[in-house]
Amino acid sequence: MTENKQNYLTHPKGIMSWLLTLDHKRIGLMYLVGGILFFFIGGLLALGMRLELAAPGNDFMSSETYNNIYTLHGAIMIFLFIIPAIPGALGNILLPLMLGAKDVAFPRLNLASFYIYSIGALLAVYTILAGGVDTGWTFYTPYSTQSTSNVIPMTLAIFVIGFSSILTGLNFIATVHKMRIPGLTWYKLPLFVWALYGTSLVQITATPVIAITMVLLILERFLGIGIFDPALGGDPVLYQHFFWFYSHPAVYIMILPAFGIISEIIPVHSRKKVWGYKFIAYSTLSIAFIGFLVWGHHMFTSGQSVFSQIVFSFITYFVGIPTGVKIFSWILTMYKGQVSFTPPMMYALSFLFLFTIGGLTGIFLGAVALDIHLHDTYFVVAHFHYVMQGGTIVAFLGGLHHWWPKSFGSMYNQTIANICALGVFLGFNGTFFPQFLLGLRGMPRRYATYDEQFVELHSYSTFWSGILGLSIFFAVMNLVWSLRKSNKLDPGTNPWGAMTLEWTHTTSPPHPHNFEEEPVLTHGPYDYDKVIVQPTFKTGSKYKKKENKSTLEGDIE
Repeated sequence: MTENKQNYLTHPKGIMSWLLTLDHKRIGLMYLVGGILFFFIGGLLALGMRLELAAPGNDFMSSETYNNIYTLHGAIMIFLFIIPAIPGALGNILLPLMLGAKDVAFPRLNLASFYIYSIGALLAVYTILAGGVDTGWTFYTPYSTQSTSNVIPMTLAIFVIGFSSILTGLNFIATVHKMRIPGLTWYKLPLFVWALYGTSLVQITATPVIAITMVLLILERFLGIGIFDPALGGDPVLYQHFFWFYSHPAVYIMILPAFGIISEIIPVHSRKKVWGYKFIAYSTLSIAFIGFLVWGHHMFTSGQSVFSQIVFSFITYFVGIPTGVKIFSWILTMYKGQVSFTPPMMYALSFLFLFTIGGLTGIFLGAVALDIHLHDTYFVVAHFHYVMQGGTIVAFLGGLHHWWPKSFGSMYNQTIANICALGVFLGFNGTFFPQFLLGLRGMPRRYATYDEQFVELHSYSTFWSGILGLSIFFAVMNLVWSLRKSNKLDPGTNPWGAMTLEWTHTTSPPHPHNFEEEPVLTHGPYDYDKVIVQPTFKTGSKYKKKENKSTLEGDIE
């Protein structure tokens, strides 16, 4: 690999070169900045909720204000951060690089997707500034059709963001099919690409449902059409069917890319070939398919027939099989590997623990008898956060630390990063595990106050939420601080010894057009049993390199 001072961050220059860019890496970076901004907004709202819940009574805010905060927290975190964060940011930056392509299949469509996302984000910001919305992030009818809060702009924001998600999915599918270099067959693709592909299939098939649902909700408010409101002859349960038919597949829009990140981190930082590559790849597609069939388990208390409850309960158990396949494959990949406790690996190990708890408790909620008792309690809140935050956000942080040197050509302080990763793990468990106990004791969710019997667990949860928030904040600040000139790496640096194309065939940060010449595939993405690519660090005049003991002639250092 030749050293080249030109990279996508500095060439071309000027604000307009960013606003009108067709470079997938710059678009991904803009998604990253926007996503992290909304992540911090959603996180501050969450800390406000936990502060209010530290003690019973309305100590800091009214119940109405609390309703606004938890609605905005859920809507912002899900629709403005978790859903677009990994595909929009890391997916955009990495997908063409992993395929050996110069860009995505439709660069202009990619830029349009970002601006559509930005329009939706502005509508969400307007909702916040206009006084918020108090319906809950699910916007359940008939309250959402009757509420005097800002339902219309928030639902319109979700509608607009949905188009961004659909267009991104279409672009990624076309890119995977048409932009791969010669020799890069399906079974030589990085598993992160498989994950983005499966996610894209769900995006383009499920997202239109929520878009149509939001349109119907808006029409009912404007025109008084009886669709969901029983006072107008509508059926509120119909809204629940529409909403969850999208929203449960949306869970996999959020978690499948996270699976892909973990599938990249573990083999690289274990220095070992992936165990069960095809099992992981096909389990991704299986999860994407089965995810469309389980929405009814959210509605066990909505008056379903016994037969429907049995069917949805069974399918819910079934979706755990491909998920379990992934977890066992990751564990077996680490078995007898050279595991390095780097920051990305620390987040990956946290993910395995946290997501396993989230997945197992999901099986509990899939049992009708248990769900009737636990429905709408804090047990559901804890389960959801163990999957979404303990799963998606922890994996996102791991992926961010893994590809940060590639994306920005800078190395962060790994000691601080490891401390923050440990803080995230401890803070998360301290925050949300007590909520399982709250749910088992009957504490309902969405309440601004509670009985005295729940004080101890709520106080414990609030204390650790502060630790969690500070750990994430300092983790991000450590990354930002690494952008100083003194932390710049040599363009040829491969700090983890990774074998995928983005590490072996382009500079760090990447060239404006990704590759100076079309890459030639010489090995698979995880062939650590055949090829040894040792980690290299080059910082200024300091150059540290372990001797390459490659077993294959011509391997890339």
